[in-house]
Amino acid sequence: MSYARSVRLDADFDTAVTAVRQALAEHGFGVLTEIDVKATLLAKLGHDMEDYLILGACNPALARRALEADRSIGLLLPCNVVVRRDGDRTVVQALDPDTMVTLTGLPGLRPVAADATARLDAALASLT
Repeated sequence: MSYARSVRLDADFDTAVTAVRQALAEHGFGVLTEIDVKATLLAKLGHDMEDYLILGACNPALARRALEADRSIGLLLPCNVVVRRDGDRTVVQALDPDTMVTLTGLPGLRPVAADATARLDAALASLT
C-alpha cells in the first residue's frame, strides 16, 4: 500500500522548505510544528544525515470534520509533510489522506480525505 504523495524538486533544501510553507498556506494549511530530524539525530545520537524536516501541517476545518467522524483519527490525520534531500534533489512528501479511510474503514472519512487530497495535491503540484 502506498501511503505517500510525493514530488521531487530541482531546488536546494532551504528554497524548497520556503516554497512548501507557502504552498501549504495557499491551500489552507498552517504549519503548527517543525521537527528538524537532522539536527535532532546529530544532537542526541551524534548521527549525521541528509537534511530532513517534518512539518506538522494542519487544516483546522478538515481536522474537525475528521475528529467528528472518529475521535481516535488524530493518530492518522494527514498532517506530516516531509521535506528531505535525496542526492542533488529535494523530495517533498505528504501522507496520502486516503490512508485514514483504508485503515479505519469509516465511510464518513471519505469526503474529508477527498478534500484533503485535493488540497495537498494542489499544494504539491504548485511546487513543480
